[in-house]
Amino acid sequence: MSQRLLGKVAIVTGAAMGIGAEVARTYAQEGARLALFDMRQDDLETLKAELISEYGCQINIYKLDVGDADAVTAAVNDVAATFGQIDILVNNAGTNVFNDILNLTDADWERCISVNLMGALNCCRATIRHMLPKSYGNIVNIASVHGHKIVKGAFPYTISKHAIIGLSRSLAIEYADQGIRVNSISPGLIDTPLAKSYFASCTDAEAEREKQREIIPVKRFGQPEEVAQTALFLGSDEARFINATDILIDGGRSQVYCD
Repeated sequence: MSQRLLGKVAIVTGAAMGIGAEVARTYAQEGARLALFDMRQDDLETLKAELISEYGCQINIYKLDVGDADAVTAAVNDVAATFGQIDILVNNAGTNVFNDILNLTDADWERCISVNLMGALNCCRATIRHMLPKSYGNIVNIASVHGHKIVKGAFPYTISKHAIIGLSRSLAIEYADQGIRVNSISPGLIDTPLAKSYFASCTDAEAEREKQREIIPVKRFGQPEEVAQTALFLGSDEARFINATDILIDGGRSQVYCD
């Protein structure tokens, strides 16, 4: 075991399942102490028990809505007080809202922006306050291939993910000379519970899975651990000269023209 994050304290949002849970597992394996944020209390408890049993790491869990700025600030302040430092933030919390502007309700727009954009902004703002006194911090924001390429019917999710990439680059430049790095990751189609629920909603789930698989050059979906390994690299000091960068993890899909 390499322990690449030994001595580090990391906050992971949207940690209860999918990419977030895999980031938590990977970080725990590499020696980090963890604070896990999510709305799913039971899933957080299960993950916490698993990681303590497997790695013996220190973990705090927080049931909260990252779109609630006051709740985020209180949780981040508690993390800093409990662990004495915050070294890494992985903003993974997100929600899928796919529609078009004519049928989109105000409530769905607000839900998308609140979780996907304001959630990341709230966590960055609260966490950077604790990183600045130490002149050290690594932030990894999970964006999406939708932040690079436009797909019909994916409004306003695409807006929120374009904004995440812009947020990452802006903060990276703002705080680069104060020891804080900010980068983003743009996953393509990753085999997560959210992806499975999308396929289950299709009239012919298997046909849709095959269609999507075929247009990916590597002919398979990505796995959560592949995103987690990139989040590990960006969150570690191995990436100390990487800043204001977005890394696509999509098997080449975004480079292929397709109706």
